[in-house]
Amino acid sequence: MARLIGGLGTSHIPAIGGAIHKGLQQEPYWKPFFDGFPPARRWLDKVKPDVVVIFYNDHGLNFFLDKMPTFAVGAAAEYRNADEGWGIPTLPPFRGDQDLSWHLIESLIDRSFDVTTCQEMMIDHACTLPLKLFWPIGDCPVAIVPVCINTVQFPLPAAARVYALGRAAGEAINSWDSDKRVAVIASGGLSHQLDGERAGFINKEFDTEFLASLVSNPEWATQFSIHELVEKTGTQGIELLMWLAMRASLTAASPTVRMLHSNYYIPISNTATALMVLEAA
Repeated sequence: MARLIGGLGTSHIPAIGGAIHKGLQQEPYWKPFFDGFPPARRWLDKVKPDVVVIFYNDHGLNFFLDKMPTFAVGAAAEYRNADEGWGIPTLPPFRGDQDLSWHLIESLIDRSFDVTTCQEMMIDHACTLPLKLFWPIGDCPVAIVPVCINTVQFPLPAAARVYALGRAAGEAINSWDSDKRVAVIASGGLSHQLDGERAGFINKEFDTEFLASLVSNPEWATQFSIHELVEKTGTQGIELLMWLAMRASLTAASPTVRMLHSNYYIPISNTATALMVLEAA
C-alpha cells in the first residue's frame, strides 16, 4: 500500500511569485519568509515523496462565481496554469497521478462527499507557488493531485466538514494499492483580509493558537462556525481550512505527528504568512 509520510503548509500570496521571479528572496522585506524554507526542502530531499495531494482554493482561473463547487478533485494527466495578471511567469505543466486521483475520487464519493471530478483543470498560484517554494530548482519532481476547496463564495463548507474530507482523503491514500510515497500540502492563509472595512486585518494570537493546535489538538478549529472563523481570521484568512484538511489527512497515517519545522512572519502583502512541516509519527 501507499505510504502517507507527512504534510506541509504554506501561504501562497501572488507577490511571492513576483519576488521569486525578480530574485528578491534576500531583500529585508522577503528574507524572513524565504529563510524558513531550507529545512522543509531538506526534509523533502530526505523523504522523497513521489506524489503530493495539495489542498488549495482556486481564485477564478479554473472556477468562477457562476460555477463554484464546494469540493473538486483533479483527475488529469497534467495540469497547466496561465497568466492571472500578477506578473508571475507561466510555469511548465505539472504531472498528474491519475491512478491516485481516481482512487481518491471514488473513495470520497463512497464516503458521501459529492466531489466535482475534473478531467481537465487549470491550476492557479495557490497550487503552483507551494510547489515552486518547496522545489525551487528545475521542474517539479513530484506528480500532483489537486483538491480544490471553496473559500471564495458563500456558502462555504464547515470546518468540521473539511476536517472530515481531509481524514477521508488520508484514509484513501493509505488504502491506495501502490508503493508510492505520498505527502499532503496545504496552501493558503493565514489570517488576512484584503478588502472592506477590515482590510489589513491580521490576528497573530489566533494564528499562533491555530498552528499549535495542528500538532496536539487537530480538531480544535472545528468548534468554530465559518462566520466565527471569518471574524477571527479575516475574509481571506478562511484559507486555514486547507491546513485543517492537510492535518486531518495525517490522522489516517498516525494518531500523532511530529512538528519538524515552522515559520511565521507578518506581514507580506497584508497577510500573515506561515510554514509548517509535519511528519507522521
